[in-house]
Amino acid sequence: MHTRDIDYRCGDAHLRGYLALNATIGKRPGVLVFHEGLGLGDFAMERARRLAGCGYVALAADMFGERRQAGSLDEAMSLIGGLRAEPETLRARARAALGVLAGLPEVDAGRCAAIGFCFGGTVALELARDGADLKAAASFHGVLSTTRPAAKGAVRASVLVLTGADDPLAPRDQVAAFEDEMRAAEVADWQVVSYGNALHGFANPAADGSIMRAALYNPQADRRSWAAMRGLFDEVLA
Repeated sequence: MHTRDIDYRCGDAHLRGYLALNATIGKRPGVLVFHEGLGLGDFAMERARRLAGCGYVALAADMFGERRQAGSLDEAMSLIGGLRAEPETLRARARAALGVLAGLPEVDAGRCAAIGFCFGGTVALELARDGADLKAAASFHGVLSTTRPAAKGAVRASVLVLTGADDPLAPRDQVAAFEDEMRAAEVADWQVVSYGNALHGFANPAADGSIMRAALYNPQADRRSWAAMRGLFDEVLA
């Protein structure tokens, strides 16, 4: 497996992503991985390598710039809040990462997808709402609310939401509002999977409640959500 840092820009922001791919011949589907609220770190990079092991070219994108890492929950909330308050900047940075991935010689630009965890799940959904050329967008325990709902007919991706039934960051009313948004936008293919007894951060083994009490790893939900994503990718990226 080959891995390397990959630098790119969006406006004045210097972004440093992490690329993972296997040395096989021919163009392959590409998958973006959007990081959690603490920034691009080991977890997103490990998921990129796991995707590369499945035969995809995976780019773990940097949404904060300079591969910045938050040292506390307050700092993470500040970084996230700044981007959520400027959705055009958030979507532009996500599109910049997609442009880098789609432009790689190993990638079939017509077969790209995006996944994200926590804040990154929000980013993957925002990219889909923005009408990006994606075959699929999958959100793992992401916040589902948005200030810019998808316009009718705008979403081109198959949308998969993987959420914890007990996640306070994605309460029932937010899930219902998301489902209503998908219906109103006439999204052709969307699904919401809710995992019982699962909190926020269920896919990250490092989530132990120490940074956020509501963030706790759930190995069963982790396995099942990854399998659900793989099943969708086998269908739409083949």
